[in-house]
Amino acid sequence: MTATRVDSELIRRLPKAVLHDHLDGGLRPATVVELAAEVGHTLPTTDPDELAAWYFEAANSGDLVRYIATFEHTLAVMQTREGLLRTAEEYVLDLAADGVVYGEVRYAPELNTNGELTMAEVVETVQEGLAAGMAKAAAAGTPVRVGTLLCGMRMFDRVREAADLAVAFRDAGVVGFDIAGAEDGFPAADHRDAFAHLRRESVPFTIHAGEAHGLPSIHQAVQVCGAQRLGHGVRITEDIVDGKLGRLAGWVRDRRIALEMCPTSNLQTGAAASIAEHPITALKDLGFRVTLNTDNRLVSGTTMTREMSLLVEEAGWTVEDLRMVTVNALKSAFIPFDERRALIEDVVLPGYAL
Repeated sequence: MTATRVDSELIRRLPKAVLHDHLDGGLRPATVVELAAEVGHTLPTTDPDELAAWYFEAANSGDLVRYIATFEHTLAVMQTREGLLRTAEEYVLDLAADGVVYGEVRYAPELNTNGELTMAEVVETVQEGLAAGMAKAAAAGTPVRVGTLLCGMRMFDRVREAADLAVAFRDAGVVGFDIAGAEDGFPAADHRDAFAHLRRESVPFTIHAGEAHGLPSIHQAVQVCGAQRLGHGVRITEDIVDGKLGRLAGWVRDRRIALEMCPTSNLQTGAAASIAEHPITALKDLGFRVTLNTDNRLVSGTTMTREMSLLVEEAGWTVEDLRMVTVNALKSAFIPFDERRALIEDVVLPGYAL
């Protein structure tokens, strides 16, 4: 395989892996419209195309708090069993259509309990929907393996409850844990008991860090809480000067702590200025284990194909770079080693043998 640039149609066919993608940030616009009508929720518009444009524009403010506020409408249609089953199944089918062969979907079950469902029932329902989607994708000849990350909302008080659910459902499709929500002002260290519990129970976890807050957030996630991956981690660059790594950056790179990087999302929240200048390229070249992700496909108006295409077109990435971040993602996936190796050797590498 040569180091060559590729077009979007070729990229669409390449096998992909995504580690950082939120269930409630990736609904189909038409589904939001239909489910909102069923539950009586008022949307900014009932035209699916206009709704997709509204999401992208509202999230393009450069403000993480406003970005998170756009989830009001997707969450409103995810409070029933029917809504969760449909959105989970469609989530899988949309990944498969984008060439994703492995994905990890994350969501906070406490945000889906405004109806009659308990947190445990939410998890059971989402897993049922994901399983249905995987079965349909496999039957269509586009198999995709999807694992679940349960999230605790760092600014609320149910993080330990969510961690307990991750332990309880670890043999039923849940592969790991995360904390999400407003990063600045809500340190990960406040939830050390939850992370200690997960370590005792051998459940891996990632932590949103280094997006809206800087190096102290990353330090807490890695050194205090013990995260195996970093959600975003884009501000690790603040510990790198003229290519020289500080101690924290060196620790993250040398111990292969994966960075779940989301370029388009970072542009929207103001964590990066452009795709060409996004730190993912420099960090890749410095040997960090960078992975490429969508974060929220509806909110960011994106797909894995689009994220890859943007890096090719605006940052000069080659097919070898795309292969590397895909392999990186599978190396750091929260599934057993033999499953990761099989996906790399049997699916990804043959798919990139152009």
